[in-house]
Amino acid sequence: MNPDLAQQYPFTGKHLDLNGLNYHYLDEGSGPPVVMVHGNPSWSFYYRNLVLALRDRYRCIVPDHIGCGLSDKPGDDRYTYTLASRVDDLERLLEHLGVTENITLVVHDWGGMIGMAYAVRHPERIKRLVILNTGAFHLPKEKPMPPALQICRDSILGTLLVRGFNAFSRGASYVGCKRNPMPPELRALYQLPYDSWKNRIATLRFVQDIPLEPGDRAYDLVSSVANGIGQFRKLPMLICWGELDFVFDNHFLAEWRRLFPKAEVHSYPDCGHYILEDAGEEVVPLIAGFLERTEG
Repeated sequence: MNPDLAQQYPFTGKHLDLNGLNYHYLDEGSGPPVVMVHGNPSWSFYYRNLVLALRDRYRCIVPDHIGCGLSDKPGDDRYTYTLASRVDDLERLLEHLGVTENITLVVHDWGGMIGMAYAVRHPERIKRLVILNTGAFHLPKEKPMPPALQICRDSILGTLLVRGFNAFSRGASYVGCKRNPMPPELRALYQLPYDSWKNRIATLRFVQDIPLEPGDRAYDLVSSVANGIGQFRKLPMLICWGELDFVFDNHFLAEWRRLFPKAEVHSYPDCGHYILEDAGEEVVPLIAGFLERTEG
């Protein structure tokens, strides 16, 4: 392992065979399960400090989606890079581990849609929710599609930028933190899994899978999740939000507040997308305290 990575990410990963593909995940600690679901273009590395803070009291399960992190990065001939596949993978992992009750979900970015789709599929398994700059519904009507995402989603130029120049992962590591910009060493670790055209397939496919209108491949699934998450209003929910996120901005936060008026919300006007990096010294203890208060 890269020595810088080994220092920052001191875990022994595990693998689940998914139809011949290695699905990497962390399974650290024991106790009530806390399942952390990352988005694009990050990986399980994003949750490293939260795992270190919780693993003495909780069982922390953190997968790397296929094509991400330390999981295999197959071509389209071996894996269907869709939202539905991600939800199926998460379900298979948790079934394999026997984690089927009292689950705390921690979700970020695309992980919100993946995790909440799993939750809607198995609502009886979910105990509480931690929401970090993410969505589980369609793009809010007041929120235009960011031009950079539109280019990546719909153009040959976007494919060249994302897969040829690693623009998405590299760019996110620069703009994802506002209060505490990532130092070069940390940016390099976020980008580490995405070191070639081949290994950047998932970062592009995630963007291409964003559903904007009926007929888009993930549109119906997103609609069903959006229609189903209201059943979780009675569950404890913590929302920690960086307001300077250029995608998951205050339009998304407003929708979470509308849907979950009783949620505990901590919003950071000077922070960006990677809230666990930008305000980690505040947010990680907040999450730990929230879990402790709602354990009964």
